[in-house]
Amino acid sequence: MNTTSATLVELFESALDHPDRAFITGIDGLPSYSYGEAWSAAGQLASKFQQHGVGRGDRVVLHVAKSSAALIVYLACSRAGAVLVPLNPGATDPELAHLLADSAPSLIIVDDERSVYAGAGCPVLVLARTIATTRQAAPTDFVNAPLAPNDLAALVYTSGTTGRPKGAMISHANLTSNALALVEAWGFTSNDVLLHALPIFHVHGLFVATNTVLASGASMRLAVKFDPDTVLAQLPHSSVLMGVPTFYTRLLGDSRFDQNVCHTVRLFISGSAPLLATTHLAFEHRTGQKILERYGMTETSMLTSNPLLGPRKPGTVGPALTGVRVRVVDAHTGAEMAQGEIGQIEVAGPNVFSGYWRRPDLGATEFCADGFFRTGDIGVFDSDGYLSIVGRSKDLIISGGFNVYPKEIEQVIDARVEVLESAVIGVPDPDFGEAVIAIVVAAPGQSVDPAALRWSLRADLAGYKLPKQIHVVESLPRNALGKVEKARLRTTFGPSVA
Repeated sequence: MNTTSATLVELFESALDHPDRAFITGIDGLPSYSYGEAWSAAGQLASKFQQHGVGRGDRVVLHVAKSSAALIVYLACSRAGAVLVPLNPGATDPELAHLLADSAPSLIIVDDERSVYAGAGCPVLVLARTIATTRQAAPTDFVNAPLAPNDLAALVYTSGTTGRPKGAMISHANLTSNALALVEAWGFTSNDVLLHALPIFHVHGLFVATNTVLASGASMRLAVKFDPDTVLAQLPHSSVLMGVPTFYTRLLGDSRFDQNVCHTVRLFISGSAPLLATTHLAFEHRTGQKILERYGMTETSMLTSNPLLGPRKPGTVGPALTGVRVRVVDAHTGAEMAQGEIGQIEVAGPNVFSGYWRRPDLGATEFCADGFFRTGDIGVFDSDGYLSIVGRSKDLIISGGFNVYPKEIEQVIDARVEVLESAVIGVPDPDFGEAVIAIVVAAPGQSVDPAALRWSLRADLAGYKLPKQIHVVESLPRNALGKVEKARLRTTFGPSVA
């Protein structure tokens, strides 16, 4: 299959040589589907979509809890030529109202009726009831809608931490090229069984996990959510686990998690948020295996990965994937930085989205003249070509005219035995423009004395990098994918320094 000219339907069809092979094995009470059953169910649902006037390029909003049926909706959209719009099931009505108005769907699929859906002016289907009725009544010989690789497959909204969420327009070619690159990079085969405990309203669980399984003809064991008891019970039946750092810290906190529990697992993958080097090392000590950390974005899917075979370096996200170009440049001149020099990360490749929905004005600001996408991340390449993410450009602190990279300070703080983890932010300051503030979580059984910690940091940090204040909290605020919400921290702690 050509990695730049395939559609998701072709990816799905390539796995149908063995229709009886398990595609989804549901746990937590979720239904199971073989590849053949999933193909038929997706066709029946696509037929239902057509009855409601959904055609090529029309948006179908999916606002449901994680389920096997939700993945069937994803496949049905592809067969119908529709554009899937997955929304966070935890979104509030005001948030939903904006997303519905912006995406202008032709159909909405939900778990339960809510008044906010009516404002979209399109049909609303309850997923469980629709799946049940279509499997009994709809024909199974659905004819797939004509598709081109550059047709949109999905419209995925970014988190919107700096404003209204924007819809990333993601094509079939974006997704299939990335899926096939990941199959190659991570050694997936039809013998693999992925333990899927991620959310599916985001690219990690919906595209990275699902499409890698489809592209290799592998199987997945689908859990409603991450639960240590469930994961520990399922690991002996699995060969791969994809997770966020929280998965691994919670497993390490359970005395039952050891080499025996995960002896069948050949690969543990982490992403969506930075993995602490201490977690990486503790995991290796407990299991004998090194977690593979990778880097991606909503707009690009996966970009880099530590190697399957070769050194996996804690604190790095590895070299670029096959077909993906990654560069680190000077934010002001655009000149490419030398190895070891920090700069803005820009990327290009068949996996990179085409732009933001209804926002052509962002083309010039988000993309370079040569087509590279400005990620908004700050990074550095080492001498082996491994990329490290230093932080987000919006999180860069300019204090007294000096650039301060939060990740550098966080690594120094996290190395202290009394500290579990930290987050460093900048807040307004009348003298320095911005002041460096650290928010710290104590390690289990430890206590943190802010004054003593600050004093000890003087030996490792230049004066302009030294936190002006250190706050101790029980936990850091995180979104559904485990990323620390620094915008919330700036709101909480910003007024204390003015």
